Amino acid sequence: MAFCENIRFESICHMSLLNFSPRSSEFLERLNTRVIVGDGAMGTLLYSRGVSLDVNFEQLNLRDPQLVRRAHEDYLAAGAQLIETNTFGANRLRLLASGLAEQTVEINRVGAALARQAAGEHRLVAGSVGPLPRLHEDDGETVGDRTQEVLREQMTALADGGIDLFLLETFANLEDLETALAIAHELGLPAVAQLAFLEAGRTRDGVTATAAARSLSAAGAAALGANCGSGPQGIIRVVEDLAAACTLPLSAFPNSGFPQYVDGRNIYLATPEYFAARGRDLVANGVALIGGCCGTTPAHIAALAAAVAALTPVRTQVARPPVERSAVPVAAAPVVPQRNFLAAWGERPVVTVELDPPRGLDCHKVLVGAQLLADAGVDAISIAENPLARIRLGNIALAREIEERCRVETIVHITGRDRNLIGLHADLMGAHLLGLRNILAVTGDPVAVGGEAGATGVFDLNSVGLLELLAALNNGCDLMGNTLGGRTSFQSGAAFNPNPENLAGQLHKLKKKVAAGARYIQTQPVYSMAVLDRLLAATEPFAIPVLVGILPLVSERNAEFLHNEVPGITLPDEIRGRMRGTSGAVGVAMGMSIARELIVAARGRVGGFYLMPPFGRVELALELLTMIRAQQQVG
Repeated sequence: MAFCENIRFESICHMSLLNFSPRSSEFLERLNTRVIVGDGAMGTLLYSRGVSLDVNFEQLNLRDPQLVRRAHEDYLAAGAQLIETNTFGANRLRLLASGLAEQTVEINRVGAALARQAAGEHRLVAGSVGPLPRLHEDDGETVGDRTQEVLREQMTALADGGIDLFLLETFANLEDLETALAIAHELGLPAVAQLAFLEAGRTRDGVTATAAARSLSAAGAAALGANCGSGPQGIIRVVEDLAAACTLPLSAFPNSGFPQYVDGRNIYLATPEYFAARGRDLVANGVALIGGCCGTTPAHIAALAAAVAALTPVRTQVARPPVERSAVPVAAAPVVPQRNFLAAWGERPVVTVELDPPRGLDCHKVLVGAQLLADAGVDAISIAENPLARIRLGNIALAREIEERCRVETIVHITGRDRNLIGLHADLMGAHLLGLRNILAVTGDPVAVGGEAGATGVFDLNSVGLLELLAALNNGCDLMGNTLGGRTSFQSGAAFNPNPENLAGQLHKLKKKVAAGARYIQTQPVYSMAVLDRLLAATEPFAIPVLVGILPLVSERNAEFLHNEVPGITLPDEIRGRMRGTSGAVGVAMGMSIARELIVAARGRVGGFYLMPPFGRVELALELLTMIRAQQQVG
């Protein structure tokens, strides 16, 4: 269908009937008649003027309002006709990390007032609203309710501060963006909806430009487009997709190319002249609102304003059929793992044993232990990844070595703590290339637990996100929907903590993990029949294998450490009492007695065990494994 200018004009006129203020109505009219030049990056400019990266930029609205106002004035002097408030991350959830949550309303109101003072009556002010951190459902409140509450607080404060429109930018989640659009409508202000598209033309959450155009047009966006994500060249392709899929005005706020890391700083090397030339290309593709994101400065905006001054954003081309970038079929048939340590589930107890990688390069002891376990009939060896956030040998390489030498399956723990999204994709595909098939997806202990100097946690994905990534790889694509030219064949597992008195929160997480692709569970250590009974009853409806964790205690000190300092482990008072006063051989004997009692009591009720020998003492796991196999023979 050819693009129809009348349809576009009518949709904007319809918006003007929503009792918008004069400046808001003027914004909608100008979108249809000429290019509106926006401002550039606020963070880049403030940083270049001496603001440290450890300072919350949004709080500067209160701490140094003159600095923020001068930034606005410099962009206006460069030719910007629309400026954004310094409030991109000023929602309660992001401000909470800096201890500023209770100043959310004030930061946004003052941010809007500062921009309004700089812009005066004849230029436009857009309330900048960025995406929220990833939310997870809490008891009594859904993600949707929390999202709406947080966005409404920020957006109401911006509206009260005197903005003319909302610029909803850098979003990756369509549902959150649709929620923000609904709130803008309630507040009586137009909103521009912008997503951050990655190099492959999808957002981080896998949303294509075509899908975004359809959803956001229906949700009432005044204009839609892209910002951040990549430089001008990458956004041109996104704009083409948007133009083919909708008739709304388009916006684009690209970065100044890709940054280069120089002497501890990210430096954007694209010149203002190059940025302005690509800006002309964007307008030629129908962009009506154009500005800059990361790396852009008043110099970039000045060059851009001069370059597009005489242009009109008229789209006259025939819309091409939308192309979904994930449409390339994956030819491979469904793949099952070449081996499956759970194959005997229901016929005999399945036993896995955890071994920790060494702290250094010498893995001889681990390999000897793995061979002993393999010879004794273990079903799989579970290999933790930097347990307690302490540096150890890489478990993917160690797993490969164990499978190669000992001829036994491994279960590789993968955490969201140690790699960003790029690294997770790369290492999981690499693990598949090495022939590894069993992955246990865990969020990972926080770095504070290990205290490794200078280390930081990443947590781009939690355990549920990791399971979703594994499922995507098994389906032949990455999390952004890009095809891989093949499929992985991972068997995904998850952790479960049966120790809390109230299991509602753990079961809610487990439900999400199973929905995301978990096919088995390895639990935290169990030390009482009461906990075991509760565990088995609670997990039965999920109908997936549950391997009950057994971690033998070795002394009173060990028991108290696990109970008081290790996340996810809780010892009943009765067990702590039995370990009181024990150490050395006596402590080991008591701890093993407790473990054996639980295994005996679980006979016929538990389909599998996950043994965790303390301090690498493989002989304790061998003793319990031998006992389980002997029970199997008697049974």
